[in-house]
Amino acid sequence: MRTRPTLTWTSADAPLPRTSSLDELTGVVARGRVAVLSGAGLSTESGIPDYRGETGSLRRHTPMTYDEFVTSAAGRQRYWARSHLGWRTIARADPNDGHRAVTALRDGGYVGGVITQNVDGLHRAAGTADAVELHGSLDRVICLDCRRTSPRADLERRLRAANPGFEGTASRINPDGDVELPEDVVRGFRPVPCEACEGVLKPDVVFFGENVPRPRVEQCYRLVDDAAALLVLGSSLTVMSGLRFVRHAANAGKPVAILNHGETRGDRYASLRVDLPLGRALTELAARLGCELSEDRGRTA
Repeated sequence: MRTRPTLTWTSADAPLPRTSSLDELTGVVARGRVAVLSGAGLSTESGIPDYRGETGSLRRHTPMTYDEFVTSAAGRQRYWARSHLGWRTIARADPNDGHRAVTALRDGGYVGGVITQNVDGLHRAAGTADAVELHGSLDRVICLDCRRTSPRADLERRLRAANPGFEGTASRINPDGDVELPEDVVRGFRPVPCEACEGVLKPDVVFFGENVPRPRVEQCYRLVDDAAALLVLGSSLTVMSGLRFVRHAANAGKPVAILNHGETRGDRYASLRVDLPLGRALTELAARLGCELSEDRGRTA
C-alpha cells in the first residue's frame, strides 16, 4: 500500500463523543492483551513535532516523497542537507513519560505488541525493544542498489567529513527528521554514496508514496489478531498505513480505544475515545494499574 502526504481529512459525520475520564480505558487495559498503535502525537512531548496537530508541519511543509528521492539528484541533495542538521535534534531526543508508560504497561503484562508509525526510535529507547517500527527508523540507512544497511551515526561522520564547516541555520525541525534551509545553503551540500557499492543512500524509513514492506504489515496484523483490544496513542489515523489496523480490529469485534488530542479518522471504529495529553494520561493509567515508570531509560540517561 502507498502512503501520500495528506494535509487534512473531512469527516462526513458529526464528531463522536469523547471523554476526559480514564475510568473506562483503565478497565480495557486491565483485562490485558492490549496491542498499541502509536503516532506522532506521542513524541511531541519529546520535542519532535507532529504532522497534523494544531502546529503540525504539514501546514507548512511537504515531506520528501519516494518518487522525488529516487528520481532527482537535486531532491536527494536537498533532503540530506536538511536531514543532516535535523538528525541532531532527533538523535538527542529522549523518551517522554508516554513512551515510558507504554514500556511499564508492557513490563506489567497489560500490553502485548507495540506498533509505532514514528521513525524516531523513542519506543526502543524507552525499553520496548521489540516495538514494530511500521515506517522504519531514522537511525538506520539503506543503500538502494546493494540493499546494505548501516547505522545513521556512520553516515553522519562521513557527511561531516565531506562537508567541513557546514552548519546552516535550521528554522524548524520536521517529524521526518529534516529542517527548513535556504536553497543557497542546500546547493553547497555534498551527499556521499554507499561505501560498499557507490550506490544511492536513503534513510531506512518509508517515504510518502513508498510501500511498507509486506512482511512488516503482516507482522502487525498478527499482533492485532493476538490482542484482545487495540489502543491507539497520538495518531490522527489520516493515512491508511495505520488506519487499516484499526479497521481490522473493529471488524474482528475487538474493542478499539483511542487516546488522542482531537478528532481522528478512526473515531467511527472506536468504542472509546479519550481526549487528554498523552504523557499525563498514560502516566496515570500506569499508576492505576500498579506499573512504575523507569526514569533511567533514555538516550541520555
